[in-house]
Amino acid sequence: MRGFIRSYRTTIPYHRTRNKPYGGNMAKLTTDDLKQIKEKTAAEMALRQIPEMARITVHIGDCGLAAGAREVLRSFMEEQAKADRRDIRIFAADCPDPETCANEPKVTIRTGDDEPVVYGNVTPEKAKEIFAGHLLGGQVVTGYILQ
Repeated sequence: MRGFIRSYRTTIPYHRTRNKPYGGNMAKLTTDDLKQIKEKTAAEMALRQIPEMARITVHIGDCGLAAGAREVLRSFMEEQAKADRRDIRIFAADCPDPETCANEPKVTIRTGDDEPVVYGNVTPEKAKEIFAGHLLGGQVVTGYILQ
């Protein structure tokens, strides 16, 4: 059987001149496509060069998800976009202390070399207050801190 590959599943016809299975041709990239990819990659790399002023960690474990941590994360991301603060990084992480599930969702904020501050029972509304007060205003919002 010339011109065919036999396998245990199918028989694939080969293109007679190129020795490639039919349908093996990929779309060709133009120079404009390559320029767009380069610009997009350069913009993403530039974001990495911005020094980090603060780090927000939203603890998203099973308990956190059940308590609304996804909405809290979304709220922090919206506030960051509104303030256009690319020096504030937002991360999602697992719960640091599984014994305090009653205080979910928890958020840890670290600014510069200061000790991290852990906020508990954070809602999207509280997240907006924390972002404005702690990150933009520089004052720790004492009413929501976990002891």
